[in-house]
Amino acid sequence: MTAGPQTTRDLLTEVDRRLATLTPCVIEGHSPLDLALRDGVLTPGKRLRPLVTLLVAQALGGSHEAALDAGCALEMVHAASLILDDLPCMDDAELRRGQPTLHRAHGEDVAVLCAVALLSEAYGTLARLPGVDGGQRGECVVALAEAVGTRGLVAGQYQDLRGGRGPRPVGEIDAANGLKTGSLFTAAVELGAVVSRADADCRASLTSFARELGLAFQLLDDLLDVAGPSAVVLGKDIGKDAAKSTIVSIIGPEQVGRRIDRHVDEARAHLAAALGPDSRLEALLMDVFDRSLGPRRMAEAAKQRELELGAL
Repeated sequence: MTAGPQTTRDLLTEVDRRLATLTPCVIEGHSPLDLALRDGVLTPGKRLRPLVTLLVAQALGGSHEAALDAGCALEMVHAASLILDDLPCMDDAELRRGQPTLHRAHGEDVAVLCAVALLSEAYGTLARLPGVDGGQRGECVVALAEAVGTRGLVAGQYQDLRGGRGPRPVGEIDAANGLKTGSLFTAAVELGAVVSRADADCRASLTSFARELGLAFQLLDDLLDVAGPSAVVLGKDIGKDAAKSTIVSIIGPEQVGRRIDRHVDEARAHLAAALGPDSRLEALLMDVFDRSLGPRRMAEAAKQRELELGAL
């Protein structure tokens, strides 16, 4: 085991530096593609998924170098998914992380090629992980493949795109959210567990934690879409869910705020079972959701907005 940075800010800085190194290089004469790739990956973001991988490995005594590269591979997949999600054939978004979406800045053809390049590099990075053996590398590749494929991200995105156009039961939306958003969080904890050789009970608790985290995170994202700050402040388009059936549109912002709290409580319980109480990952979780002010404050804002619109 190699000791890693001691603060979350240090980890975030290291993730950004390593991502810059791992971002695919292009052949000579293709500098516009190189610029697009770097725009797609290196634009500042939360890096939540690689941070989860690193904090799991840190808590379980796993290889820091392996967890760092595995987390960066996962961030490449996340970046590729955002590039594809923003395309005109999907969400047709204009803004991502405070910048024009990749297809608007560089063209749809280049955006698709960047997504393919990032997915390829992600799997290659896992196949070359330092500090672990071949069996662990293979497990990491399988974990990521399952998260991305037709039993994970792809399935969730399909359900969201096609099923979201009409009325849906809350349970069906919940299942789609678990696939679309939860699958990469599941991969994040699984990668950290694999490089740490965690036992089956620990991995099961971490998987349950990741599912609750994914559900809470998607609900928070949906709440931000109707009650968050402006697109300029948030860094991405808002109001994109107006034509979709979401849990917010069905049960209302106030109930969604309570639902987020319940998911976070469940996530904390599973995390304590896996890593013990008061882990650094729990601190990160609470910082992300800021439960006393975040979801509840946004729910109140959304409710007020509904009242104002009803009075017009």
